[in-house]
Amino acid sequence: MARLFGTDGVRGLANRDLTAELALSLAQAAASVLGADSRANGVRPKAVIDRDPRISGEFLAASVAAGLASSGVDVYDAGVLPTPG
Repeated sequence: MARLFGTDGVRGLANRDLTAELALSLAQAAASVLGADSRANGVRPKAVIDRDPRISGEFLAASVAAGLASSGVDVYDAGVLPTPG
Protein backbone atom coordinates (compact mmCIF):
# COMPACT_ATOMS: atom_id res chain seq x y z
CA MET A 1 0.00 0.00 0.00
CA ALA A 2 1.20 3.49 -0.79
CA ARG A 3 1.93 6.08 1.86
CA LEU A 4 -1.47 7.52 2.75
CA PHE A 5 -0.75 10.54 4.92
CA GLY A 6 0.90 13.58 3.35
CA THR A 7 1.44 17.11 4.62
CA ASP A 8 -2.13 18.12 3.72
CA GLY A 9 -4.04 14.99 4.68
CA VAL A 10 -4.69 11.58 3.22
CA ARG A 11 -3.15 10.97 -0.19
CA GLY A 12 -3.56 8.34 -2.89
CA LEU A 13 -5.45 7.42 -6.02
CA ALA A 14 -9.20 7.27 -5.64
CA ASN A 15 -10.66 3.78 -5.86
CA ARG A 16 -7.21 2.25 -5.62
CA ASP A 17 -5.45 3.62 -2.52
CA LEU A 18 -8.42 5.63 -1.27
CA THR A 19 -11.45 3.39 -1.20
CA ALA A 20 -14.91 4.06 0.17
CA GLU A 21 -14.18 1.56 2.95
CA LEU A 22 -10.97 3.35 3.94
CA ALA A 23 -12.69 6.76 3.96
CA LEU A 24 -15.50 5.36 6.11
CA SER A 25 -13.04 3.80 8.58
CA LEU A 26 -10.92 6.96 8.81
CA ALA A 27 -14.05 9.04 9.45
CA GLN A 28 -15.17 6.69 12.22
CA ALA A 29 -11.73 6.92 13.84
CA ALA A 30 -11.73 10.71 13.52
CA ALA A 31 -15.20 10.90 15.06
CA SER A 32 -14.03 8.87 18.03
CA VAL A 33 -10.98 11.02 18.68
CA LEU A 34 -12.18 14.47 17.65
CA GLY A 35 -15.66 14.14 19.14
CA ALA A 36 -14.47 13.04 22.58
CA ASP A 37 -14.47 16.54 24.11
CA SER A 38 -17.94 17.33 22.81
CA ARG A 39 -19.34 14.06 24.11
CA ALA A 40 -17.66 14.59 27.50
CA ASN A 41 -19.52 17.91 27.75
CA GLY A 42 -22.85 16.35 26.74
CA VAL A 43 -22.83 17.97 23.30
CA ARG A 44 -23.33 16.09 20.05
CA PRO A 45 -20.24 16.54 17.80
CA LYS A 46 -20.61 18.43 14.52
CA ALA A 47 -18.54 18.28 11.31
CA VAL A 48 -18.57 20.17 8.04
CA ILE A 49 -17.49 18.35 4.89
CA ASP A 50 -16.42 20.06 1.69
CA ARG A 51 -14.64 18.76 -1.38
CA ASP A 52 -12.95 19.76 -4.60
CA PRO A 53 -14.67 19.31 -7.98
CA ARG A 54 -13.06 15.99 -8.93
CA ILE A 55 -15.56 13.21 -9.59
CA SER A 56 -13.98 11.06 -6.90
CA GLY A 57 -14.86 13.71 -4.33
CA GLU A 58 -18.51 12.69 -4.43
CA PHE A 59 -17.99 9.10 -3.32
CA LEU A 60 -15.27 10.04 -0.84
CA ALA A 61 -17.41 12.77 0.75
CA ALA A 62 -20.36 10.38 0.97
CA SER A 63 -18.17 7.75 2.63
CA VAL A 64 -16.77 10.25 5.13
CA ALA A 65 -20.27 11.54 5.90
CA ALA A 66 -21.50 7.98 6.46
CA GLY A 67 -18.59 7.19 8.78
CA LEU A 68 -19.10 10.34 10.82
CA ALA A 69 -22.88 9.99 11.00
CA SER A 70 -22.64 6.33 12.00
CA SER A 71 -20.45 7.48 14.89
CA GLY A 72 -22.97 10.01 16.20
CA VAL A 73 -21.68 13.16 14.52
CA ASP A 74 -24.03 15.72 12.93
CA VAL A 75 -22.67 16.19 9.41
CA TYR A 76 -23.11 19.31 7.28
CA ASP A 77 -22.19 19.08 3.59
CA ALA A 78 -20.81 22.34 2.18
CA GLY A 79 -20.38 20.85 -1.31
CA VAL A 80 -17.57 22.08 -3.55
CA LEU A 81 -15.39 24.84 -2.10
CA PRO A 82 -12.09 26.39 -3.19
CA THR A 83 -9.00 25.46 -1.20
CA PRO A 84 -9.00 28.62 1.00
CA GLY A 85 -12.57 27.72 2.05
